Amino acid sequence: MNTRNTDLMKMARQSLDGKWGLAIGTFFVSGLIQSFFNIIPFAFIFIAGPFNLGISIFSLALVRNTEIDLDYIFKGFNNFGKSLGLSILGGLIIILGFLLFIIPGIYLTYCYAMAFYVLADHPNLDVMEVLNKSKEMMDGHKFKLFRMHLRFAGLFILCIFTLFIGLFWLVPYMSACTAMFYEDINGREKEAEDVADHLIVPEIF
Repeated sequence: MNTRNTDLMKMARQSLDGKWGLAIGTFFVSGLIQSFFNIIPFAFIFIAGPFNLGISIFSLALVRNTEIDLDYIFKGFNNFGKSLGLSILGGLIIILGFLLFIIPGIYLTYCYAMAFYVLADHPNLDVMEVLNKSKEMMDGHKFKLFRMHLRFAGLFILCIFTLFIGLFWLVPYMSACTAMFYEDINGREKEAEDVADHLIVPEIF
């Protein structure tokens, strides 16, 4: 599939139909807990990864129209070690990119934008395999995701005029859109693998 961003965003909104209350409540609880840990020195380092993984699991279940519940945001703690490692290693790589210059930092941010979604789908992969898988998936798609994020920037500006109340809707919507983006490029990855599996490679003697 090569779905346009506008269509992906429409599909994300459709997946939220009838689930806005649950999604808003889930992201509010997640944000509230993480904000609490922000005031404890270094504590946020240990919960950021598991919560990012939990949000990815929740968002993927949402766009796949499977049963979801608020406790999905805590499922990342079932894979605590890898989610923590992914958060630390991925974060360090991106920070080093920004230290070199802003462009490498942005580039690396989009290379690894799908990392937690990959870990959600493939919990048995190690951290480097997850990062490499995300990088492979995002090959040729980084600018498309950047354009989607520009749309979110415009919506964020509108939220300012609502005294940021609009963020209660925008944040879960952004996460659903990103999960839908992952689903789209993940489908293309699977199609490419299926084609490769069916190729007849002549034997060379």
